[in-house]
Amino acid sequence: MSGRPPTRNDDVDWDRWPVEDYLAENYRELHPSDAAVIAHHSAFYRRFAAGGVARSVEFGAGPNLYPLMLAVAASRRIDAVEAGASGVAYLTRQLDRGPDDSWQPFYALCRRLNPGLPATAEEALARVRVVHADVRDLTPGTYGAASMSFVAEGVTEDRGEFTDFCRHFVRSVVPGGHLVAAFMENMPTYRIGPASRWPGCPVDPAVVTEVFRPLTRRLSVGRIDADPTLPDYGDSGMVLLTAVR
Repeated sequence: MSGRPPTRNDDVDWDRWPVEDYLAENYRELHPSDAAVIAHHSAFYRRFAAGGVARSVEFGAGPNLYPLMLAVAASRRIDAVEAGASGVAYLTRQLDRGPDDSWQPFYALCRRLNPGLPATAEEALARVRVVHADVRDLTPGTYGAASMSFVAEGVTEDRGEFTDFCRHFVRSVVPGGHLVAAFMENMPTYRIGPASRWPGCPVDPAVVTEVFRPLTRRLSVGRIDADPTLPDYGDSGMVLLTAVR
């Protein structure tokens, strides 16, 4: 970071997050890394009876729909909590008008791995409520399960703040509540689209384990290699986690 102070979450105007550029670069087609995350998360959700979780949360939802689709396998209601106005607007449009056609291959894979999901993505997403809020303001112990997808390491350059976001994530569920997460591995500060610059905090399985071990039990941390079909943001792959508070 060349001696400059690290960029922290509150230094960034998240209302201007470039949703369309982000989707174009990452989610207009189903990449192998997405398929690997979906397989990992599907195995997590297969632990539950259908509807076994009364209420779950997508912690910092952004415009990525597949974690919401996956959560429907277990949850009767999912709160998609997002702070940025652009992300909230996209999610709201997707729920009101139905998901973009580009999400259909994602849902087909989700349903292939969890056949108990509703027949259509529209039916699945009917269980989702968009919540325009800072995840740090969530009342602790609200949810039975929580998912976090590429959030804590992509909203700050400060390792201490990364840790704080992870603690808030863990504490969003009741004691005994279940957690599933994906992190970009060794993600530096990065660009989306032609110019916009966003903070990144490089983490790896050892860092994720160090942060979550004191807060959880049944902690499982793994990784997948970088996906050459995705833009090169400088990361080295993804870190995947499941745990119980």
